[in-house]
Amino acid sequence: MTDSDNKAKAPGFEAPSLDPYLVKDPEAMAKNIARALENLGKAASAWLAPRESGEINERLAAPMTDMVKTLSKVTEYWMSDPRRTFEAQTQLMSSYFGVWMRSMQRMHGESPEPEPQRPDRRFADPDWQKNPFFDFLRQIYLITADWAEKIVAETEGLDEHTKHKAGFYVKQITAALSPSNFVATNPQLYRETVATSGENLVRGMQMLAEDIVAGGGDLKLRQTDMTKFAVGRDMALTPGKVIAQNEICQVIQYEPATETVLKRPLLICPPWINKFYILDLNPEKSFIKWCVDQGQTVFVISWVNPDARHAAKDWTAYAREGIDFALETIEKATGEKDVNAIGYCVGGTLLAATLALHAKEKNKRIKTATLFTTQVDFTHAGDLKVFVDEEQLKALEDHMTATGYLDGSKMATAFNMLRASELIWPYFVNNYLKGEMPLPFDLLFWNADSTRMAAANHAFYLRNCYLRNALTADEMILDGKAVSLKDVKIPIYNIATREDHIAPPKSVFLGSRFFGGKVDFVLAGSGHIAGVVNPPAKNKYQYWTGGPAKGEYDAWLAKAEETRGSWWPHWQAWIEAKDAKRVPGRKPGGTALNAIEEAPGSYVMERA
Repeated sequence: MTDSDNKAKAPGFEAPSLDPYLVKDPEAMAKNIARALENLGKAASAWLAPRESGEINERLAAPMTDMVKTLSKVTEYWMSDPRRTFEAQTQLMSSYFGVWMRSMQRMHGESPEPEPQRPDRRFADPDWQKNPFFDFLRQIYLITADWAEKIVAETEGLDEHTKHKAGFYVKQITAALSPSNFVATNPQLYRETVATSGENLVRGMQMLAEDIVAGGGDLKLRQTDMTKFAVGRDMALTPGKVIAQNEICQVIQYEPATETVLKRPLLICPPWINKFYILDLNPEKSFIKWCVDQGQTVFVISWVNPDARHAAKDWTAYAREGIDFALETIEKATGEKDVNAIGYCVGGTLLAATLALHAKEKNKRIKTATLFTTQVDFTHAGDLKVFVDEEQLKALEDHMTATGYLDGSKMATAFNMLRASELIWPYFVNNYLKGEMPLPFDLLFWNADSTRMAAANHAFYLRNCYLRNALTADEMILDGKAVSLKDVKIPIYNIATREDHIAPPKSVFLGSRFFGGKVDFVLAGSGHIAGVVNPPAKNKYQYWTGGPAKGEYDAWLAKAEETRGSWWPHWQAWIEAKDAKRVPGRKPGGTALNAIEEAPGSYVMERA
């Protein structure tokens, strides 16, 4: 082909541009496609087998049923009036026509008016814009996704919860249907498949089969190479001892790193939805080690990974056999009754409720409380509220009654769905279509190390927090007593993170006003994990301080003072301002308790 022939071709369709998309070895491609289909068959068998045997009960397919029911209400609104239907269709078709006209202009060598720039990592490959075919697909997809979201937003007559669910489900559908998720419509995947004669699909379908087997019939999406890490070997390395344990937790005390330590010990109550070692990933990232290095005597609750034996353990049990048990252990080990406490995420919600219970009982052991990304009011709880209404909760409770717990994979999937375009589909493409093993990453190893939820505990949490918002309505009952956050008058350091999709900062901000004492609200940069696990040595992100959490969140942030780097030193200064007395460093257990085993203990090793 001559240069003149190439010039005659439409832009983007020249021979050199098309060459990477032309199959060079049809025989090898055919053989590999056959092998890939064979592996896909194995994946299908792994998915079907536990369903045919009854091991998997599809009653928990409620989200799919709920999605169809919810979106049918949107469809009914737009289809019930022919004029509305026509207007919606006209909006979409006129947008499609604009894309078609721009594509035709490009085909004829003209320069169409540039479309608005919208950065999207899914479409980073240059051929999404250089190649007219893929550019057309990209534009059509983005227009359709925007149109679908607009249709939901403009649907009238829906209650707030139904409209929220409809918007969430549409985003899940559009994320799943992105052309970046399919070999034939993703230029990078297409070129990879041609270059390897389909070998990438053979590897990918093999990994898919392996991941369905690993999930016991459900897809256990691998986000990292799980073989590269081990708890106690590569993470959770801060020296310490398990000095007490019961049915639902172990209590770890860490070795001192300084000659003197703060007189008032520190108790950390982590979430039971994940494992505590997010605060002790490695020595460079460890909040626990950093606290020890500052001269704090650190105790951590390591929750059991529950099974059917723990079915009846509810919030009262977690408060009494978790937090109160840890407080008693601290007193035995150190002789101290006064304690500083930290609660992270749902561990913070439990801590806040327990503080309200303590106030009822005149229990003054906890002198300050720090809440990491913790919601106590759930008015603005974000997309997780999509999964909580009476019908869905009833189905979930029926399932948990039969098993005694909720499998950790169900919660992991829900959390991943909050950011599907980042936490699901990139890994689907990388693993099963590119056929590449994901890179080792300690944070994603921890994220995949999921925990089960005890039936009574999880049902109490969802009903009282997400469904009824009982804690801030003074309607939560713990150990037979109605508790109120107004009774909690101790100093509170309440930290939210700006990009949090689990505990939105607006929600954490609003919750601050329900306590009876002074609350120092602090906002950190980044999200639910990175905003908290942000060691000073990294000098990353920032935090904002601005006085009491009064008025509207946006107005508070507009006036707040920004400080570069980690909030950890600011918090340490806050702790020492409450009580800076020091005593000689304490060995785990003191003279009263013998060590049961080395940290991080055995409870954290139990895999779901």
